[in-house]
Amino acid sequence: MTIGAFDRSVRSLRSLVAGEWRDGEGDELLDVSPASPGETVAAGRLARNSDLDDAVAGARDAFPRWATTPHHVRGRILERAADVLDARAVPWGEELSWEEGKVRAEGIGEVRRAAEILRFYAGEAFRPVGEVFASPRPGEQIQVIHRPVGVTAVVTPFNFPVAIPAWKIAPALGYGNTVVWKPSGLVPLLAVRLAEALVEAGLPDGVLSLLLGDGALGGQLVEHPGVDAVTFTGSTAVGRSLIATCGRLARPVQAEMGGKNASVVLADADLEPAMEEVLAGAFRSAGQKCTATSRLVVEEPVADAFLALLTERVAQLRVGDPLDDSSEMGPVVSLRARDEIRRAVDAGTSRPGFSILTGGHPYDDDRRTGAFLRPTVVGLDVDDPLWCEELFGPVLSVRRARDIQEAFRLADDGDFGLSAAVFTDDLRAVTAATEQLDVGVLHINSETAGADPHVPFGGAKQSAYGPKEQGRAAREFFTRTKTVYVRASERRAR
Repeated sequence: MTIGAFDRSVRSLRSLVAGEWRDGEGDELLDVSPASPGETVAAGRLARNSDLDDAVAGARDAFPRWATTPHHVRGRILERAADVLDARAVPWGEELSWEEGKVRAEGIGEVRRAAEILRFYAGEAFRPVGEVFASPRPGEQIQVIHRPVGVTAVVTPFNFPVAIPAWKIAPALGYGNTVVWKPSGLVPLLAVRLAEALVEAGLPDGVLSLLLGDGALGGQLVEHPGVDAVTFTGSTAVGRSLIATCGRLARPVQAEMGGKNASVVLADADLEPAMEEVLAGAFRSAGQKCTATSRLVVEEPVADAFLALLTERVAQLRVGDPLDDSSEMGPVVSLRARDEIRRAVDAGTSRPGFSILTGGHPYDDDRRTGAFLRPTVVGLDVDDPLWCEELFGPVLSVRRARDIQEAFRLADDGDFGLSAAVFTDDLRAVTAATEQLDVGVLHINSETAGADPHVPFGGAKQSAYGPKEQGRAAREFFTRTKTVYVRASERRAR
């Protein structure tokens, strides 16, 4: 139990504009706890259009100096910021849990993951920055070098309020770009914390600006004439609109969008560990991960046994205050999200082939006033909206498959293609999954969620647009190549 020692005093919120921490002059911004919506986490005011103009102007002014700063110097700043995050992982991780709703251990772990990401991109200074090619002409060398793009607009979601910004901002800064960042209005405090870490680490004025604004300000940032590129993570609907805007402006865009990720349990799977992995993928962070397991396909011979194990364990999950160490799952991010998810499940009960295997009904205790949802498993016998539409909450839809071919067909159904997991000890099934499932990330015998900072991350189909994130793949978006032909001048021999 940690909740008694946690400081619940209201924090202050300010935007960082061209090196200056500013109190906003827009509407009031109240950051409330989803576990206890009457409790204010932090308060401030929204940024205005004039703040946006100042932030972009500051980024444009800082860009030439930052781009020509030695890569090793930029890397040392990222390294120092990682040290700050590590040193404050516990208090900031607890604030993350209070603000966003994931349990305390996950909140602290996310802050530490952000530090890992910063350290990876700090290390890019020690890796090759280009290539040298042979020329078909004598006395000539062809170099391909990577140069920063310019001012980058970063738009991030609520569900990983420090890790997702880190995996965008760290490569942007490390490769020499300047950044104007608009985070989700649901999680402004952790955005301020990440910006504070970078400022404390010595980031020069104007290199990073943080704008606490509404969705309209985010749209204006994307369209601002001083922006050179846009990176976004969020819903598919918003992502498609943003992609269209950037296409009209001929502006590079990277978008990570929705997911409806399937786990496939084949007949030869080891059921107990498979059940634990599916449980973690579906219900950690209350299912609010783009890589969360929201669909489950079980091969018929083991379906009864597996679902009995799973539903028993789901019914036992301890749901409560995210700052209480006994809680295994906290609330979803807001009352609005809670109500939308609840309505979607309730609507399904009137459809044929739809059954609730566990959960599905509201709490009747103190949790009913917060954004808490029961972990829910839904059985489907036919095609249903819950099979293909992203819900972004602790709801797992299940279908049975006659054989491996039907299992993979069901798993690949729909417009999304972010992540999938297959549980099997059959190498032929692993090979078939690798060849047939149209996803950007495939797990064998582990949950669908999870992304390491040193390897590419991103989806297929309607889950992503543009170059992948993380690892060295990030360089493809945050830099542009320049091909240089180098030939020695011909001088007369003396």
